[in-house]
Amino acid sequence: MSITRPPQTESNISLIDDPEPTPGLLGRLGAWSVTHKRRVFLTWLLIIVVLGIFAPNVEKALSGAGWQADGSQSVTVRTLAQKDFGGQASSAIEVVINSSSPVSSPRVAATILSVEKMLKASPDISEVVSPVPGISISANGRTAIVLGGAASDPNTMVRAADALKGPLAALGSQGITVTATGASVLWSDFNTANRTAMMRSEMFSWPVTLAILVLAFGSLVAAGLPLLLTMAGLLSAAGLLDLLTKVTPISIWAMNFALMFALALGIDYALFIVVRFRGAHFGRHRDIRHSIAETMDSAGKAVLFSGVTVLISLSSVMVVPSPAFRSMAGGIMLAVAFVLAASLTLLPAVLGHLGDRVDALALPWVHAGEHRSKRFAAWGELLWRRPLIFGAAALVALVALAIPVLGLKTAMPSIKVVPPSASSRIGYAQVQKAFGVGAPGQLQVIVPASEVATATSVLSRDKGLAGVTPVQFSKDGSRLAMMGAVPNVDPSSPVLGATIQRLRTELPEGSLVGGAPAENYDLQAALSSKTPVVIGLVLLLGFILLVIALRALLIAAIGVLTSLLATAGAFGVARLVFQNGDGHNLLGFVPQGFLDAWGPVFFFAMIFAISMDYTVFLLSSAKEHYEVSGDPKDAMVNGVAHSGRVIFSAAAVMIAVFFTFALSGPLPPKEMGIILGVAVFLDAFLVRLVLVPVLLRLTGRAAWWLPSWLDKFLPKVNFAHG
Repeated sequence: MSITRPPQTESNISLIDDPEPTPGLLGRLGAWSVTHKRRVFLTWLLIIVVLGIFAPNVEKALSGAGWQADGSQSVTVRTLAQKDFGGQASSAIEVVINSSSPVSSPRVAATILSVEKMLKASPDISEVVSPVPGISISANGRTAIVLGGAASDPNTMVRAADALKGPLAALGSQGITVTATGASVLWSDFNTANRTAMMRSEMFSWPVTLAILVLAFGSLVAAGLPLLLTMAGLLSAAGLLDLLTKVTPISIWAMNFALMFALALGIDYALFIVVRFRGAHFGRHRDIRHSIAETMDSAGKAVLFSGVTVLISLSSVMVVPSPAFRSMAGGIMLAVAFVLAASLTLLPAVLGHLGDRVDALALPWVHAGEHRSKRFAAWGELLWRRPLIFGAAALVALVALAIPVLGLKTAMPSIKVVPPSASSRIGYAQVQKAFGVGAPGQLQVIVPASEVATATSVLSRDKGLAGVTPVQFSKDGSRLAMMGAVPNVDPSSPVLGATIQRLRTELPEGSLVGGAPAENYDLQAALSSKTPVVIGLVLLLGFILLVIALRALLIAAIGVLTSLLATAGAFGVARLVFQNGDGHNLLGFVPQGFLDAWGPVFFFAMIFAISMDYTVFLLSSAKEHYEVSGDPKDAMVNGVAHSGRVIFSAAAVMIAVFFTFALSGPLPPKEMGIILGVAVFLDAFLVRLVLVPVLLRLTGRAAWWLPSWLDKFLPKVNFAHG
């Protein structure tokens, strides 16, 4: 049976059919956006056009490095090596010339001269160091290394590697290969491979996302609204990121993660708001303006608290002293801020403009359940009757998946994170074969000139070193000396960390140990020390915000602590897959024997941010009903009935999106896809739709208790309309 609705006009947008409660602040904002939709559209059009002008340049403007621990000893060594030792820093570009003939033969010698000429022509190369027998010419005389000293900062050197590695490779000829390698080339290859894979995954995920949204909304027009929010937020954030690069370097990963979060939160927020609007407008036959006001007073308020929680979670990552981490978190926060602003202003205006047409191009089930899902209401009733059975099953599954996390190992990415065909990996293998297993990870030791003899003695007898290169003295009269220390293990071996720490302890006072492996070691140490701080901050700030939003201590604690179960379960799976290698053939990667060290701190913040979406949606719905009825059963059952469909649909979209990244070529996107996909699955389907409702059932009225002394300090936040 079809429902006949009057055509939408300006008059019936503002028509008041029956007395309504006075809308709150967000309700008034939503109603204002409807009645002033042209102004809203023009404002957003201006924002998107102005910032969108800069958006196309963002990929070129973003930086490729920044994976360092600011203030660390290794960063100091890199700075001194660049300034006082002809640019021979970890960011220098190494060029490996490998030949079947001796490097002294005319053809190979001519190739070496061509390499040196090309490096000297680059403005980012300071001093070119020719191959030296016994140091940078192999024992068999068939491999030589030309070093291009770094004249620019690490980010610029990555761009220099982008520009040089192709032309350098073209200098090779029959029987002679020319391959650029080193840290800058590694980051160039790493960023290129990951950017390509992530863009490919994102392109694949868009049609999958749209298909799931059409199924969830039952309408093609309604399904397009999350994509509208995504594009508005992403274009605005991209343009602003480009402008911010004029002030400070920003990691290229900031854009990748910003796109992913803009899509994820655009879907979440649009689903919650549009479903609530359709429930008010079609389900209870309210006029458009009142439907928007009711929607924004309830769902809009939940979206606001969710967005603030996401921003707070990601801001905690700023305590990690690494430019890459801070800029990635900042990029995501910009995208979230724009998506949140669009959700609270642009989306109500669009809904007010569409009116009944929000369900245009509809499927047969377009109005199934409207705002309250009968199926999820039945599920809530079942959980109320059988809480122990379902709660215990969910808890056992989560704990079983979380147990492996106890043996999780982390380390900085090895050379295996770039494809076998990458220039840096080919050169790495050639250097190892010609000069020894530890040669690609040579340490740089800077000491006072007066301590050279003592330092040389310490280095020569250290059990972790295979050799020491000749001493170089600084050229600016700063009375410093630098030596290269070649490890006897692969640069990614955890044993090397002990060697670095031992040298820093035993070398004379004033000595510094750096080099690419030391930079990785220092960053990993910083991550290890800051991870507990980030986790603690995220949990504390999330709890405080939930207490403010829900005005209830116990349920706020439940909402925060249960997210740890899903997170632990996801990292437990990550240990099995990426550390132990279970299923690596299916996913197409070579396990490193550990999880990349940046994963726990960054992924935890991302998982918590996403889980708080579902937490706020579920508990705000439950609180809304508890405010009206004061009945714990009504709160739990109707909380699930009103939010379950949104949580289920949003989770399905995000799981599909994240798992497309798991199919990407390089390892880091696979780690992100598996960990975030599993986390969303566990959090949505076991925690928010089973465990939290069960805990609401078992705690009853105590879940909503608030001490009278605390009630005096907290703002009055109500989710019931009016």
